Amino acid sequence: MKVELQRKNQAVHFEGKGSSAANIKINIDGSPEIGGEGLGVRPMELVLMALGSCSSLDLLAILKKQRQQVDDVKMEVSATRADAIPAVFKTIHITFKFKGDLDRQKVEKAAELAVKKYCSVHDMLAAGGVEITYSVEIE
Repeated sequence: MKVELQRKNQAVHFEGKGSSAANIKINIDGSPEIGGEGLGVRPMELVLMALGSCSSLDLLAILKKQRQQVDDVKMEVSATRADAIPAVFKTIHITFKFKGDLDRQKVEKAAELAVKKYCSVHDMLAAGGVEITYSVEIE
């Protein structure tokens, strides 16, 4: 696996792309304190997005195998950070918000498997001491 980052201006705005989809790019920028101009997401936000998307890909695959009807899903991933430098994550909570004809027990079991068993991002963060929790909401 390999990614590329290219500086886009004289501040701290970068454009990133992965090897799996070279034509798809993401904008990354720093905080205003270090010269960021609001031109992209911050690196720690990308980590939260990676955790949410990694968990969700597996979760949706499990629910599809269980023939659950998912009409829509949205995740909110929130975190607390240490007050020291580096300001690493201390806690992260993922809220999965579903719409569809879903069996709550199946969704909750699938979420547990997706987050705690199959998500590599979860395992890396948890190994670093981050407390990761999740909840499921079904409309």
